Amino acid sequence: MQRKAYVPGVAALLAALLAGCTGGSGSDDTAEDAKPGDSGTTTVAAQPGRYLTLPEPCGAVGHGTLDSLLPGIRQITDEDQRAEAYDGESTLTYNTDRKVGCRWKVESTDATDHLLVDFERVVSYDNSVSDDSQATDLFATKVVAADLPEPVVSTTATPTPTGSASASGAPSASPSSATPTDAASASATDSAADAESAAALQPRLLDGLGDEAFLDDELTPAGSTDQRRTVTVAFRTSNVIVTIEYVEQPTALGTVPDSKEMQDRVQKLASQLAGAFD
Repeated sequence: MQRKAYVPGVAALLAALLAGCTGGSGSDDTAEDAKPGDSGTTTVAAQPGRYLTLPEPCGAVGHGTLDSLLPGIRQITDEDQRAEAYDGESTLTYNTDRKVGCRWKVESTDATDHLLVDFERVVSYDNSVSDDSQATDLFATKVVAADLPEPVVSTTATPTPTGSASASGAPSASPSSATPTDAASASATDSAADAESAAALQPRLLDGLGDEAFLDDELTPAGSTDQRRTVTVAFRTSNVIVTIEYVEQPTALGTVPDSKEMQDRVQKLASQLAGAFD
């Protein structure tokens, strides 16, 4: 008996029915969800940074703060020149969405002061790396470049107060009966306090400023006639890195700019800028 040939339409229907009986539901779902050209796997892109824009740098520092950092502004008698000094000068940039800055330079009777404020918004072009991670890596390179010294741990013992009882129960010497040994001990205590104070002003990492921060303090060599001090504070908040550079050069030769005073001024400005981002 001669067999009949399959009709193409029937063959297609049988193939579809067989596939429906034997195929798993998971493979069907994957095929439906997959977009044309997709392999069926899903890649989650890294999160973008918190900040999409940057502040206007020349307007980010208030007049009161500029008066503190640049005392020469208050000595300018011409109103137009004083207003121009407050305005500052924008730094050269080719993409204001990514990097902006402003600088000020003011002379006074005592010193010439420079201030630079720089904002950089970090963007990662790698879908697997977030903007925050990219900013963290970039900030780490800035910390390495600053070459911060190892933190100094104080081991200074607390001196026994004058007139108090000693460990054996005998009273210590009164101020009127101080011995040369007492004077030497007091001198050593003062020296240790001075050393501890100096250590507190050394370049260091800072806490409580953005996500991470550091301070650098550099003075020109002692033999130089130009005793210029540069204090830099940089901090990162999410995908934005803020750098403040404050320079003071005294007019009188041999005068050394005060480290604590300059650091206090810059840290105050840094806290203000960090608060504006929050």
